[in-house]
Amino acid sequence: MATAPGDRAGVGDRGWKARVGAYVALTKPRIIELLLVTTLPTMILAQGGMPGLWLVLATLVGGALAAGSANAYNCYLDRDIDEVMNRTKRRPLVTGEVTPRAALVFATVLGVVSLVWFAVLVNAVSAWLTFGAIAIYVVGYTMILKRRTPQNIVWGGIAGCMPVFIGWSAVTGSLSWAALALFLVIFFWTPPHYWPLSMKFKRDYATAGVPMLPVVADDRRVALEMILYGVAMVASSLALWPLAGMTWFYGVVATGLGAWFMWSCVTMLRRAKDPSRGKIGAMKVFHASITYLTLLFVAVAVDVFLPW
Repeated sequence: MATAPGDRAGVGDRGWKARVGAYVALTKPRIIELLLVTTLPTMILAQGGMPGLWLVLATLVGGALAAGSANAYNCYLDRDIDEVMNRTKRRPLVTGEVTPRAALVFATVLGVVSLVWFAVLVNAVSAWLTFGAIAIYVVGYTMILKRRTPQNIVWGGIAGCMPVFIGWSAVTGSLSWAALALFLVIFFWTPPHYWPLSMKFKRDYATAGVPMLPVVADDRRVALEMILYGVAMVASSLALWPLAGMTWFYGVVATGLGAWFMWSCVTMLRRAKDPSRGKIGAMKVFHASITYLTLLFVAVAVDVFLPW
């Protein structure tokens, strides 16, 4: 039976949309969203108010391109382990929706465009920091650390801290102690954010031969290390208070959020030590970590506009 012209058009549309969707999936949009959530409040703090709309858009678009490039390189380099992990087996390179060569070209184009974008539309400092972020994630984390050490996400997580440096330098052309405090918040936040997710999927990581800490250590040690990193994270968030001249509003929010998140980590440790208290609740802590970081950076932005 012949296909009507309208039907053929519909098939073509679906095919085009699916192809675009596959390339978008390579960039891991959910990760990009979280990176951008930290960039804008940092720019507001650096400016002491709302930066120009064009600078904000240029920085956020450039950051999204850079993060998309790094994530696409990650998908290309990790396609062998993605194939054996249930969590990642539907990624475009595993399903064949995108070829390895096409993914490599796509990642490279995004990376080059992001660097030129920052150099031309923002400034050279932000461009170099962007290059460093991509290199740390692709070479440092994906190629060197991920398959070799349980500390992979700790040091590889530096790439996820770079958006605050990029956002700050986009506004000021330099860095500062306040920018470093924000950097350290995300640096110390990354392990207690990612390890709960690794606990849920530790069989996947074990099958793929990736030595995430929950694969090589018991739940008690993981929870204890999360608490230690969490304490450093909260300390860094409170250091921002005097360094950036924040008001009492930020101090109260940072203290309250820190206490709330630390309690979730302590609860996790108590359950790891005594299973009779209930399930360890790893994913609850994972989602709590996202809420913590989002609200903390919202508080950073709001504090700037308060009249006292």
